[in-house]
Amino acid sequence: MTLPFQALACPLDGLPLQPAGAMWRCASGHSFDVAREGYIHLLPVQNKRSRDPGDSKEMVAARRRFLNAGHYQPITQAVSRSVLAAHTGRGVMNVLDAGCGEGYYLRQLASAHTSTRPLALIGLDISKWAVQAAAKQQRDATWLVGSNANLPVVDATLDCVLCMFGFPVYAEFARVLKPGGMLVQVDAGPEHLRELREIIYPTLKAGRADEWRTPPGFQAPACETLRFELELGSAEQIGDLLLMTPHLFRATAQGRARAAALRTLALTVEVRLACLMRDSS
Repeated sequence: MTLPFQALACPLDGLPLQPAGAMWRCASGHSFDVAREGYIHLLPVQNKRSRDPGDSKEMVAARRRFLNAGHYQPITQAVSRSVLAAHTGRGVMNVLDAGCGEGYYLRQLASAHTSTRPLALIGLDISKWAVQAAAKQQRDATWLVGSNANLPVVDATLDCVLCMFGFPVYAEFARVLKPGGMLVQVDAGPEHLRELREIIYPTLKAGRADEWRTPPGFQAPACETLRFELELGSAEQIGDLLLMTPHLFRATAQGRARAAALRTLALTVEVRLACLMRDSS
């Protein structure tokens, strides 16, 4: 069973939000409408760095096509196993995907969940287009437009936070996690998509030593490396992959043209999955 998450906080003053019809309000009188698609916009205009921050409609659509095709299924399965292995005890388990995109990883987690202990799922992204797409595909979750720099969540209410290829803000993650809660973080490894990078960049930077510094508020992580081969069989799939990664903006015009000319591409996928426990103190 999956449920919406209720312990939301006002992004302006941090006070708890309460549902009031088609909006949420705090005790100070700040109110936030529920969009037609079911999500809540909790990113104050003064916290935006651009008029339309985050992924565009086109990037969201590309990510949806690529992920729904199952190309990253091994990553999804490993993340779901890590989360559900900690899904013990009684009561609702509250899980936030911080930088949820169009909601793929939360949908997969909900599909893998077989316990009688309910899950309350929250997806947050700075892109309204991503959150809008997520809300359309999964109604039994709470979808928020917001920022990892100021999570609109009440302190110490989450059992798990996911950060999938995202921008971790450890102080905020530590604030919203319960003592003993878990952060599951997935980052690209040094060989991740190397074959694509060799095509779009003139030269590749030398790989850096994989050094991990445990952030304040967390215990040293349990880490594993996932590595597998991926075969893309069309220009459309290659284009979707490039469109959903930061490499789209970093590549030169010549590099993007070389990628656009491809019809097949064999790739290495390499990611690090780290599970960090929130200090119990």
